[in-house]
Amino acid sequence: MNDRSQMLKGTLEGCILQIIGSSETYGYEISEKLKANGFPDISEGTIYPLLMRLERNGLIAATYRQSPFGPRRKYFRLTEAGKRELDSFWERWVALESAVRSLFAAKGDGRE
Repeated sequence: MNDRSQMLKGTLEGCILQIIGSSETYGYEISEKLKANGFPDISEGTIYPLLMRLERNGLIAATYRQSPFGPRRKYFRLTEAGKRELDSFWERWVALESAVRSLFAAKGDGRE
């Protein structure tokens, strides 16, 4: 696993919750939104197991709907527990980002 993958591993679930929290959506659309927002290397093969785990953990719920372009699609939405987890993720992310920025600023190397 490359370094970028290791860094992404801890944040991808939060990013997926954010996408689902913005509007009810399905797997391929989540993949496309990730790509459009700077995550070009995240495959559907990575996303679907995460979606299954989020659903199993009660953070998202799914409904099947007919698609005008083929088979039914599984649409995901946040549950109340998912909304709380997304809020918690954001708080942890902001704290982590602040700590990393603080360390680099203290070093004085201009990487702010």
